[in-house]
Amino acid sequence: MLELDFLALFLAGLLGGGHCAGMCGGVVAAFSSQLPAGPKLPYHIGFNIGRLLGYALIGAVLGGIAGVTALSQLQSVKSVLFVLANLLLIVLGLYVAGWSRWLTKIERIGQPIWQCIQPLLRRLLPIRSVWHTPLIGFLWGWIPCGLVYTASLAALSTASMAQGAGVMLAFGLGTLPNLLLIGLFASRLTQFLSYPGVKPCFGLVIISMGLYRLLGMFV
Repeated sequence: MLELDFLALFLAGLLGGGHCAGMCGGVVAAFSSQLPAGPKLPYHIGFNIGRLLGYALIGAVLGGIAGVTALSQLQSVKSVLFVLANLLLIVLGLYVAGWSRWLTKIERIGQPIWQCIQPLLRRLLPIRSVWHTPLIGFLWGWIPCGLVYTASLAALSTASMAQGAGVMLAFGLGTLPNLLLIGLFASRLTQFLSYPGVKPCFGLVIISMGLYRLLGMFV
């Protein structure tokens, strides 16, 4: 079943490109405007390495907490987490398909945390070295995002540090084409995702994965 989590969250990260552009596009533009003269790609690689490490740490912490506390011992709690994670997986599919914007409401939850992190991020700006970019990317990974929060609940439901980190890393890898790759490949990807029926098709795949896992509880 874990393979379904990896695939579903990778697809959600990949196909949630419009949300990534709206949520993180301004951040990327702000970083880019402050970069020193010279090649920009190493800086963007650094940002995204830090961001992926931040996601993996979130997943490891949540999975670890669930694994060493009563969450891993109480079957009723585990069942609730499992149901919630898959319901949100279905919500992810609805969002990817373009049929619901409900996921964006979840982002309000993380505003207090982001307000605490922003002062730390400002201290690292303007960017003076490529070696600062992983830390900047790590902090950037905490920006309020409904996609990230949904993936985080899936990580919590694993009750495992390794699996929680893996789930979040799979999601982060899915977001890379939208936030890192440039040029011909990115333009082709954008063109492909803009074809009628592509996003609804993948949204249905994600929804089906959530439904399949929920139905598995009763079979």
